[in-house]
Amino acid sequence: MRLAFFGDVIGKPGRDALNTHLPGLKRRLGLDFVVVNAENAAAGFGITEKTANDLFDAGADCLTLGNHSWDQREALSYIEREPRLLRPLNYPRLSRAPGRGAFSYETAKGHRVLVISILGRVHMDALDDPFSAAEEALEQGPLGQAFDAVIVDMHCEATSEKMAMGHFCDGRASLVVGTHTHVPTADAQILPGGTAYQTDAGGCCDYDSVIGMNKTISVQRFASRLPGERQTPATGPATICGVFVETDPRTGLAVRIEPIRVGGRLKPTVPEV
Repeated sequence: MRLAFFGDVIGKPGRDALNTHLPGLKRRLGLDFVVVNAENAAAGFGITEKTANDLFDAGADCLTLGNHSWDQREALSYIEREPRLLRPLNYPRLSRAPGRGAFSYETAKGHRVLVISILGRVHMDALDDPFSAAEEALEQGPLGQAFDAVIVDMHCEATSEKMAMGHFCDGRASLVVGTHTHVPTADAQILPGGTAYQTDAGGCCDYDSVIGMNKTISVQRFASRLPGERQTPATGPATICGVFVETDPRTGLAVRIEPIRVGGRLKPTVPEV
């Protein structure tokens, strides 16, 4: 299979860039399944039905969320109606969080893809243990038998926690990729057990910014230590950032991973077909 994962979409510039570039990338790379982290898609904070539909129309097959899942109140009801939208799996059971954190999808070619959304705990809101949650989801069935591909979105601050999840899932997932920090890392690799891994996919945003947000407001906040104006997304041309993964059809494990960067300010890189 040929898979792609794109990191956090920051507001309208990120959505517009995906609308511009994703259809062509799907054709050029022959993508079978596309996951997009969309927790910042609605003006930089959360997601709405309209912004989700923008991303589905662009070519996303599944949207994952993170610590901003409920910033837009309508997401609490919308997620119950939309199985292609996933919140983090590891909410406490007693919270009765709406929606789902893992789901199995069938592609147009009949491939079965399990997507798992996980929220880390280091320097973040303390949800339940992300590793136990990932283990429970992976026990739904073995890669290469129950599923043709398994994709894990590890949404967290700490690079160490993301790396630990990569090794924890190694040999049991096609791809483990980090989100949340909005900057693409240079460590795309296939782990010893055959799982593709990158610490952060990067953001789909204007990089003349501070992690996709207006740089003037952000710098003022850091320099003054005062709250100042409300944060808003930077509005220049966005770079869409993510990873391309090709899997072995027999095992579901990765045989190739390459970064994707298209548009905007960052140096472009598009995998050769």
